[in-house]
Amino acid sequence: MPEVTDDELGRKIFSLQKEKNVEEVIAKLRTHLGPEWTSIPGQDREILIDLLGEAWVGIERSDWEKYAFSRLTRNDLEAMITIGMNLKARKTGKEAAMNDLRAILKQTFE
Repeated sequence: MPEVTDDELGRKIFSLQKEKNVEEVIAKLRTHLGPEWTSIPGQDREILIDLLGEAWVGIERSDWEKYAFSRLTRNDLEAMITIGMNLKARKTGKEAAMNDLRAILKQTFE
């Protein structure tokens, strides 16, 4: 069995933490939106998941913990999906996309 370096272990732990946090947000959205959640196409949900992962990496933990994701509306999610699509298509830079996303999420501060 190959040895795992501390760097590899650290990256794996970081990745797992990111996935866990994004899954928690998705669970809150699914619960809050109920049937509306299922009307979002799977491809759009994947874009949203990717965007949330990028956000978790790029946003201060103290801010991330203040966001009340369950307050997001369907319109907020549509805007977030558009941000994610533009980021994926490289129509928007990462910094601009994160600024746009922060603006949406700041509306939910508890």
